[in-house]
Amino acid sequence: MLTALWPSHWSRQQRSNATLVSAVALMVLALILLGKVLSFLPEPIGPNAQAFSDGARTTLWLTLISGSIGLVLGTAAALARTARWAALRYVASFYIWVIRGTPLLVQILFVYFALPVLVPGLNLPDFAAAVLALSLNVGAYNAEAIRAGLLAVPRGQTEAARALGLGRMHVFFDVVFPQAFKIALPPLVSNFVALLKDSSLAYAIGVVELTNVGNRIQSATFQPIATLTTVAVTYLLLTTLVTQISNAIEYRFDVEGRAR
Repeated sequence: MLTALWPSHWSRQQRSNATLVSAVALMVLALILLGKVLSFLPEPIGPNAQAFSDGARTTLWLTLISGSIGLVLGTAAALARTARWAALRYVASFYIWVIRGTPLLVQILFVYFALPVLVPGLNLPDFAAAVLALSLNVGAYNAEAIRAGLLAVPRGQTEAARALGLGRMHVFFDVVFPQAFKIALPPLVSNFVALLKDSSLAYAIGVVELTNVGNRIQSATFQPIATLTTVAVTYLLLTTLVTQISNAIEYRFDVEGRAR
């Protein structure tokens, strides 16, 4: 973990910030240099180095956009699941039940092929359809993680805040939600890393992401070992860097309760 590289006399915030900046810088550097590094490898990798690099960028953009929308959607669904109004609870429960009970690949195909039939005039590009499907999928899992965090906050915290005269909104945003988010952070991070790998299913509707690039190259060159190994190593690189960023965020919020 990158946080272990910094001087011990640095504060938790300083080490967290340094790790975040370093991990993001390494991510950008890796995306810039990926094509150049792969270009030195023999066929079929070298001649297709730029295609691998472009596919990795598309994969990362797909993950970042879908993950951001999924976090907002998951928060909204979690709040709906814990709302007083039964209608909101039923709608949120139905959404989570459907998404968690069906394969992600089916959801992607449904959004791309079936949704335009249900909504005449709606013609989503392949990238937008993939973003929508991935966002809906990860949002359902995020909702359960955040709901678990909300339920884990002791009721006494809410009662004490109300006894001090805080309004309902202040109690939630100043007392309950920060603690719930801290509790939910590890599963949220796990969902985001899983999303990075699940984005490979977008190849089914023609999104030219990393897996699609690898599949096209190995089909054209009949060299699956070198091609798919390159794809796997690239995914491993991306997930490692994303994990370092998420670890820095967890360290910042002291998820493990080790603050000194």
